[in-house]
Amino acid sequence: MMSRIINHIARDVECDMEPLGLTNAQWVPLLKLHLGCGSTVAELARESDLDAGSMTRLLDRLEAKQLCRRVRSVDDRRVVHIELTPAGTAAADQIPAVLSRVQNAYLAGFSLEEWRTLQNLLGRMLNTALTLRESKDTHDN
Repeated sequence: MMSRIINHIARDVECDMEPLGLTNAQWVPLLKLHLGCGSTVAELARESDLDAGSMTRLLDRLEAKQLCRRVRSVDDRRVVHIELTPAGTAAADQIPAVLSRVQNAYLAGFSLEEWRTLQNLLGRMLNTALTLRESKDTHDN
């Protein structure tokens, strides 16, 4: 059921992102950059739950659309930072409104109490998932 809901939401978000020229895969790192949740390929990959190779290819596409650029660090030439261009900032500014619009549409008819209960239950599921992942990572190492 969760997978079906996520797929429906993803389709609607992607449809609403189309005027911005962004796919579901592309808006995530763009928003992460905008929110300061990462500035390198590795950080953005970690924050977006992608491997570094996939993130590099994704950033290549965003760079081709002139939404971001790579800038070599002046402190450490091995480090390359990813920055939004003015066009990337303008696109990223619009993402939260799209996400809110889609989320609100899916929550229509929910009372405030039901919404808070849903948040609580999903938060508990996420915490369990993170605990299970940490446990698995500990056993794998």
